[in-house]
Order: sequence, then structure tokens, then C-alpha cells
Amino acid sequence: MTGSAYDPGAEGARMSFADAMSYGDYLGLDALLEQQRPLSGAHDEMLFIIQHQTSELWMKLAIHEMAGARDAMNAGRMPQAFKMLARVSRIFEQLNNAWDVLRTMTPADYTRFREALGPSSGFQSYQYRMIEYILGNRNPNMLKPHAHVPQVHAMLAGELARPSFYDDVIRLLFTTIDGPEAQVPAPQLDQPHKALPEVQAKWKQVYEDVDSWWTLYELGEKLVDLEDYFRRWRFNHVTTVERVIGFKRGTGGTSGVQYLRRMLEVELFPELWHLRGEL
Repeated sequence: MTGSAYDPGAEGARMSFADAMSYGDYLGLDALLEQQRPLSGAHDEMLFIIQHQTSELWMKLAIHEMAGARDAMNAGRMPQAFKMLARVSRIFEQLNNAWDVLRTMTPADYTRFREALGPSSGFQSYQYRMIEYILGNRNPNMLKPHAHVPQVHAMLAGELARPSFYDDVIRLLFTTIDGPEAQVPAPQLDQPHKALPEVQAKWKQVYEDVDSWWTLYELGEKLVDLEDYFRRWRFNHVTTVERVIGFKRGTGGTSGVQYLRRMLEVELFPELWHLRGEL
């Protein structure tokens, strides 16, 4: 590296990077672009690989933003938490748009390389599982596909051992309205969050007096917005799979479309949806 800083205003566009960081250097592009390694001769396998690799990159960012939002919220820095939650919603919008590209692949295209996948399947994505665990949809059985990678298994188990992001939201909801001595419902650590009447009642207080509880109201709407995009992503996943493989079993042994349709019934923040019928 040279000793003097590069001044683009004075020097114009730089053309030599023998002793300076280039775009490719900063992004590690050589290593990144070597990771697309089709196992068959099928043209569409490249699309399939890139679709899933880019989805994993977006999920990595979503986890980063949710961790930041959780820390900011627990530290009382709500504007920063809101910005990060809004970004997570936009990330899921990007993930949604990606299905449009994958849907250009026909059943005939997919069958040309499906055997190359072996028993691998998207439901084995540990980053997707981490997103669900952070938000509160917790199924300890889904640790099993990661038992062969101890560090991943430990990371997911560690998330299960702590309150979810939504548990932290509920604690904030109760302590803001009732004070530090509030009777906060116990975290639902190792099971999917089940709707609690007392939580819905608290959210109802917020939504019936938004001027008094504006910050909580904004938090609630940020969560609804996030889940809205998350549900759309799940729905587009189902329709894409049905369009490409119909009702055949998934490569990982799941029931395929039937399994994914059951996932559409999962509610991450049920009280925030159920209370709308009471307002």
C-alpha cells in the first residue's frame, strides 16, 4: 500500500491497483465467485445455486440486523432499533423478489440436475433456522440436522437458551406500561411462541391509546411489517416449489409443498395480529 491517501477529487479515476485495494480485493470477489460449482451439466443448476447462495447472504445480513435491533432495543435506543427492523423487512422484500427469477426454471429444467442435490434441502439452512429462533418460532427438533457441525449446533442451541427477540419485546411492553415491578410472562424458550391473553391485552392498551404509548405502537407496527414480508416470502416459496416439482417429496425427505403449506400457518407475533379484531 502507498503511504499517501488517494484523493479522487484531485487525481481522478484510478486505473492502477498494483499497490492499492481494488473493488475485487475489498469484496473478496475471487473467493466469492469460485463458490458456484455445478455438479451436473445442466444449464439451470447455476441459477439454482446462485439463488440459494444469495439468499443465504441476505439472511446473514438479516441476522446481523436483528442482533443489532435486539441490542439497541434492550439498551433503550429505540430509533436505532426501528431503523434496523425496517431494514430486515426490506431484506425480506429482496428475498421475495428472488423467487421471480427462480420461477423461470421449469420442471423439465429442474429434473436435469435434481439428483445432484442428493439429500440436501433448504430446510437444512441453519441461518433460516436462526432467524426463526431469534423471532420466536422455536422447534428444538430442528437442531438435529445440524448435529454433524458442532459449532452450528452450539450456536442454535445458545439462541434457544435465551429469550427470543419477541420475548424481549414483551418484557419491554409490560415494564413500560406497568413499571419495573411488572409481572412479565415467562419467556417461551424452547417452543414456538403461543399467544397469551395477557400479552394481547397489553398490546390492546397500546393500540387504543397510541398517543400515550407511541413508541410501543411504532414497535408493534414494525413487527407486523416484518412478519408481513416474512409471510409473503413463505408463500412465494410454496408457490415456487409447487410450480417446479408439484406435490413430489422434497430432496431432504419432507413432504414438499404440504410441509411448506403448514409453515404458512405459523404466526411469529400472534397477539399483534389477533388484537386487530378487537379494535
